[in-house]
Amino acid sequence: MTQAANAKTGEQFESLFVTPMRAYGALNLETAEKLMATQFGAAESVSEATLAQARGWLAVKCAEDVQKALDGQQQAMQSLGDRLKSDAETLLSLGQDYAQKCQTLAEQQFKALGAK
Repeated sequence: MTQAANAKTGEQFESLFVTPMRAYGALNLETAEKLMATQFGAAESVSEATLAQARGWLAVKCAEDVQKALDGQQQAMQSLGDRLKSDAETLLSLGQDYAQKCQTLAEQQFKALGAK
């Protein structure tokens, strides 16, 4: 094989396999990073709310404090419910975005294969 043929083969391998795999790898990494950030954020919110509730119950000294603690617990549950709803929407959007980008990459790959 000549040097020119080797170079041509290398270019084809790069354009048909290496470049698309890098694109898929970058997309997977980006998506994993966003997923992990969402999960860690949710875990942090739950942990903070749990600790705040524990502190609230430790401060109970009379019947009025019990009512305050119960009110705080209700507010915390509402806040966590809102957070979970927001996170679910984020995850749904992330999944849809990932699927759309994968489809675009696949279409680009098929076009590149058709051109070769």
